Amino acid sequence: MSTAPAAERVDAVVVGGGIGGLTAAWTLALRGQRVVVLEADDVPGGPVRGGHFATLPDVPVDVGVESFAVRGAAVAELAADLGLTGAAPAAAQAWGFSAGRTFPLPAAGLLGIPSVPWAPDVRRAIGWPGVARASLDRVLPARLVNTSSLGALVRSRMGRRVTDRLVTLIAAGVHSATVDTLDVQAVAPGLLDAYAREGSLSKSVGSLRRNAPAGSLVRGIDGGIHAIVEALVGHLNASADEWGDPAAAGVRCGRRVEAIARDGRDWRVTDAAGAVVTAPRLIAATPNVAPLLAPILGVEPPTATPGAPIALVALLLDAPELDTAPRGTGMLIGPDSRGHGTHQVSAKAFTHATAKWPWLAERVRKAAGPGVHIVRLSYGRLGDMVVEPDVALATRDASVLLGVDLTGRVRDHLIQRWDGSLPPPTPAYRAALTGFTDAVAACEGLGVVGGWVAGTGLASIVPHARAAAATI
Repeated sequence: MSTAPAAERVDAVVVGGGIGGLTAAWTLALRGQRVVVLEADDVPGGPVRGGHFATLPDVPVDVGVESFAVRGAAVAELAADLGLTGAAPAAAQAWGFSAGRTFPLPAAGLLGIPSVPWAPDVRRAIGWPGVARASLDRVLPARLVNTSSLGALVRSRMGRRVTDRLVTLIAAGVHSATVDTLDVQAVAPGLLDAYAREGSLSKSVGSLRRNAPAGSLVRGIDGGIHAIVEALVGHLNASADEWGDPAAAGVRCGRRVEAIARDGRDWRVTDAAGAVVTAPRLIAATPNVAPLLAPILGVEPPTATPGAPIALVALLLDAPELDTAPRGTGMLIGPDSRGHGTHQVSAKAFTHATAKWPWLAERVRKAAGPGVHIVRLSYGRLGDMVVEPDVALATRDASVLLGVDLTGRVRDHLIQRWDGSLPPPTPAYRAALTGFTDAVAACEGLGVVGGWVAGTGLASIVPHARAAAATI
């Protein structure tokens, strides 16, 4: 008769090895806890991931998240604690592409919401009729506002042109969802509080920008954002060695969790291979765990429409014409850009990576010589048919966006696909999440972290993960 393998006992189990789970695990490890991270994928980090071109193996490339908002200091502090060096993007302007035309994106805004509706760069994007309507925001009574979604908020205060030509371009591109499905607090923390003080949406954006640290509103890491994940994994695995039993701690990939139970004050976590880990502390860092926890908590798991499957294509190009950064650091692309003949574009976003990040440009120049560039194109919006990008499609899109024929000039490429498991931050999902997180807060030794609860972006995920770990 076979016997079940003995359960491994540690101080804390983290289910999910994305940036939230890794940050929480490291926070616990710094407090002397023996921590196990169980990650279903073969590689940790979730959408914070790096890669290398086969022909340029010494140059790291972000194939997921490439920057973080400077809102708060948590991400910069985490990077510094890990011994990493922050990096500011180049000052070149970002662009927009909609209905077959390109234009510089207004500089002083938030998610496309302008702080000065009559600024010249805003007028170029939305025209005088759009400026006239948007300017009414400064005189309309504060009570005339709809906060049910980001789209409703902007439309009620600044009109359709700002919503359709700017906010849709930026917010929908960032979150892979329509602006009328995005929860304001989740995608723009602090905006509604600022509106309550200012009584004007454009003044609120200006207030938030003034209170942000000087310089760019986003930053990166020298060596790529994915260096944070690599450093966290390295520290967590090193902590296992310090305990004298490497099997009792560290980050373990390919370990999909299939069952969670409560055994007295302990959590009992079982993976697909039947291996069991028990601990008095459990952190759920992926939405896939919610259905396993819901029966224990006595609540319904939060449900949501799955996010859009995303694909990112990075191209290594021989293109000296791009030395001048003809479209700045990159471009966000309107959903109306698929049906304009020779100007049709399937991508939702485009980054001229070597124009945006000086550290990357310098490494590419040293490794490959002058006139070589890296661009990244992102595909996939909520509600769209799934786009299966290939090198030919990405090259054609990049040629249209840059105004440079790139046919036959691709040295190498990378393609990274994401399954869309992260729910879009809709008002309905955020409301459904509240009952679940309230039950978690009342349960001893349990925490939840990650973008599915904290909101989109490292600036939301990292401080939330640190706080959750400290609480349990």
